Amino acid sequence: MSTQKRKYEMKARAERQRQTRERIVAATVALHEEVGPARTTVADIARRAGVQRLTVYKAFPDPRDLFAACQAHFLASNPQPDLAPSSGEDHMTRLETAVTKLYAWYRTTEAMERNVHRDRHLVPALDALMTDTDDVRLDALADAHATAFARGKPSTPIRALIRLTLEFRTWELFAHEGMSDRSIAHLLRRAIECVAHPAA
Repeated sequence: MSTQKRKYEMKARAERQRQTRERIVAATVALHEEVGPARTTVADIARRAGVQRLTVYKAFPDPRDLFAACQAHFLASNPQPDLAPSSGEDHMTRLETAVTKLYAWYRTTEAMERNVHRDRHLVPALDALMTDTDDVRLDALADAHATAFARGKPSTPIRALIRLTLEFRTWELFAHEGMSDRSIAHLLRRAIECVAHPAA
């Protein structure tokens, strides 16, 4: 076999493997959104992707790698908004604007967010991934907004309340009461202001 033909076959094999991985990831994302990670089996993934179960195991021997690939795939189609504190407005208005953007994203991705938050503590690989990604991101945002609010010296209650405001489950609770994203963000802004500036 010529070197050129060998390279061609290796390239073709690599492309088939890439396409197979993409089908597996797409199938897994769809199942996670439909039934949730805890109820998604390898057999379900293989059936949806049109491959054998062994192929799924070979493509993703570590479950966390599959969850990470699914997360990247989902976020590529549903990019998260930029929520970092901006300049030009007072700190509470900036926070309310950021939270409203986040809540709009939660509303768009509600089915997936509900399933992964419900199941994360049932699936260790998913929980570990979310601890290192979602939790870190929201912690950093809470720190940034609390620091901006307190001008460098955030209090624990303010930081904790901002962190609670950023949680999907917080939005879900109020949204299911029929409140709009803007109304929820404004209500929680007022709650933070009350903690920061209690009545004498």
